[in-house]
Amino acid sequence: MADEKDYSDVGNHEDLHARLYTARAELFDRYGELFIRNPRLVDIVNDQIRDTLEQLNEAQRVRSDIPADGGLLELLGLGQDGTSNLSEVRKPPPLPNYDEHITSERVIGAADLYYVYNQERLGIFKAVLKLQELFKAGRIKLSSGPGAAALYQFDRQKVLRYTRKERMQAYRRVFGYTETPLPSAARPNEMFHRLFTNFNALVAQYFRDKRVSDVIQGGPGALTYGSIAVVRRAGLDLRSNLKSSTYGNVNVLRVEVMQLLEQAFEILGAEDVRRLYGADDAWDVLDDVMRRELGERALVSQRGRMAITGQEILNWLARPEILTGSRHEFEMGLSYIRDSVEEWLTSAESVGLQSKVSASTNKVVPFRRNRAVMEGI
Repeated sequence: MADEKDYSDVGNHEDLHARLYTARAELFDRYGELFIRNPRLVDIVNDQIRDTLEQLNEAQRVRSDIPADGGLLELLGLGQDGTSNLSEVRKPPPLPNYDEHITSERVIGAADLYYVYNQERLGIFKAVLKLQELFKAGRIKLSSGPGAAALYQFDRQKVLRYTRKERMQAYRRVFGYTETPLPSAARPNEMFHRLFTNFNALVAQYFRDKRVSDVIQGGPGALTYGSIAVVRRAGLDLRSNLKSSTYGNVNVLRVEVMQLLEQAFEILGAEDVRRLYGADDAWDVLDDVMRRELGERALVSQRGRMAITGQEILNWLARPEILTGSRHEFEMGLSYIRDSVEEWLTSAESVGLQSKVSASTNKVVPFRRNRAVMEGI
């Protein structure tokens, strides 16, 4: 492949475009049967042309001989460089691609915050606060064990942490979840839930179509019926949405809340606390506290898997695979979250956040459909 230096003296940008596409047409015409037998070769040729054109555009942006006026006098036909032939006038290259200039750190921060949100909705903090209340009232048999000491420290450290209201505001600002009023300058991210559900549904449908095409066409090397362009566009839309909603204190807040989550889970898993409820682990304690002390049902399995799989899916969006042009490379990268997407959709259906996905329907349950759904999200 030619490097950028090869393009530094190219004067006619459009002419090189034409020559590249003419060469591709001649190649397909001459070796058409070979490309039909091996569709991956088509992807290789197309990717090579895209890479060459992008290198040309980048070389045009950094050229040292660009006129101070950007070529305006040349275009107007004024001065010694003026011309009446428009093909000789400098044409600026396209602007850098927006989708390639998104800070992955903020998307990863949103992934961690999504994990924390689902764990909070699961009731971990609520259960610990209830234990703390019972501990202060002397209604549970805790005195000097590790769980008792951790409950005391958890209570004393609360003045140093973000408050529950601030956490709820962050969830609403980044994901549109909760109904907590926001500061006057903040706006809820109403689009996240629809974009996230839509992306997951399209990824699931893509691989379902792939299984059908493999069976009908006789093997894993067959062309997939699904469109990678649709899946990529849905993912880029979701990533762009998260980029614009994760400014401010989101990054430091999610780190602090993840530390808080770790402390809360250690309290629930402490030996003296587990002994109170005859539980085997922290998850059993959580379930018992929610059911016995708070009269609520903890959707431990469903919410737990939504937290883990949702975090994996959003983390994948921060990686460069989503911008891969080749169908096969994109598909291989996308396969990393294939099972996570299916699990998320199934769990979302279980808690009423997603209608069942089929080939003919892709219904997203609105976040504010009614009060029952609103309180359950």
